[in-house]
Amino acid sequence: MTITLYSLCGADAARPFSPHCWKVVMALRHKGLSFEERPLAFTVIPTVENGASKTVPVLRDGQELISDSFRIAQYLEEAYPDAPSLFGGRGGVAAARLVEGYSLHVVHSVITRILLIDIHDMLAPADQAYFRKSREERLGKSFEEMAAGRDAAIAALPAALQPLRHTLAFQSYVGGTTPLFGDYILFGALQWLRVTTGSIHLPGDDPVSLWFDRCLGLYDGAARAVA
Repeated sequence: MTITLYSLCGADAARPFSPHCWKVVMALRHKGLSFEERPLAFTVIPTVENGASKTVPVLRDGQELISDSFRIAQYLEEAYPDAPSLFGGRGGVAAARLVEGYSLHVVHSVITRILLIDIHDMLAPADQAYFRKSREERLGKSFEEMAAGRDAAIAALPAALQPLRHTLAFQSYVGGTTPLFGDYILFGALQWLRVTTGSIHLPGDDPVSLWFDRCLGLYDGAARAVA
């Protein structure tokens, strides 16, 4: 049975942009698994799989239905042990949790201030209303206030990525010589920025840019094809 991944898109289903969904897309490709991606608008998500989740990603694999990107990665690791490992062992799971925390609390906080308006502009009207209300309530600021700080957020992004840059001084990927789920966590954040704004807002010769380009080239450049 085909694996189904429910992901997130705006008015154009060909441009899925959720960072958490991109983690899973890359994990599925890493495992060499065939899957069907079904990008959904924000307001459609609660209507699928009998309302199983209000957020994506959601993965359907036969009788299994899993939400949350990290839980999905752990499921794939356990369900498909003969495919390439996403973690490289139990220690890799623990290390990926640290990367997840860094990405969510440091990298995402800067990126969010850059791309909110871009995401809003990608959405259909019904989703624009939902997105504005929910994000302004969550962040405690209007979109206009957030947009006023966009240039400052872009300027802050290189410093927020310094831990990744430090790692890349010693190895090609977060996972070492080859990518692991820790790479896909951080890749998802920058792919989110790239798809929504058209750029990752870093110099081309930055080690993070070079690593990101290597990730875009993985799996026959499938991620690069989405822009």
